[in-house]
Amino acid sequence: MKAAVIVFPGSNCDRDLAVAFEQAGMDVTMVWHKDTALPEGLDIVGVPGGFSFGDYLRCGAIAANSPICKSLIAHTERGGYALGVCNGFQILTETGILPGALRRNANLKYICRTVGLKVEATNTAFTSQYDAGQVINVPIAHHDGNYFVSDEKLAQLRDEGRIAFTYTDNPNGSVADIAGVVSKNQRVLGMMPHPERAADEGHGGTDGVAMFRSLVDQLATA
Repeated sequence: MKAAVIVFPGSNCDRDLAVAFEQAGMDVTMVWHKDTALPEGLDIVGVPGGFSFGDYLRCGAIAANSPICKSLIAHTERGGYALGVCNGFQILTETGILPGALRRNANLKYICRTVGLKVEATNTAFTSQYDAGQVINVPIAHHDGNYFVSDEKLAQLRDEGRIAFTYTDNPNGSVADIAGVVSKNQRVLGMMPHPERAADEGHGGTDGVAMFRSLVDQLATA
């Protein structure tokens, strides 16, 4: 199985995400944001956390206009899998791949700690090895993680079962406690918490491992 991790100026979780993919059994290629094409034969593209372009203008907005993002959009439009974490989630919303926007945290402060996440959907490629309603512990590290969508779009996300995770104790003011959402075809996940930082005992927990194993199992049968 082949994965690619896109690297932007300011990415700082790219290697963490690559290691999580590798530990799940994938071959990983790092892709620079100025490249115009993704490698052929990819199973999934990872868009990592960090502070792309220093979070200037609006988090993820400059990165979303990098040359590689045209290929990322085309990849997802073809039904390809993608995972965007933290800044990667922001980039996925800025490209329009996922709905909504990430605003400043409600308390206007940077938050870095482990939080509880409730698994809301288990019928996605990323969550099949979790139980519905299961609470997992995953770190967050963000200043702009306050997820927002209109009431109409929120109702649509609920009706289509596209809310993947919610916070058990909302740290940032996200609407409906949303921590992660999937695309309509459920092949793209964007989330603010960092599952790649919960994939090794040395990190203090392994609740993120099941996500990467779920993904491998899905790709093996796709």
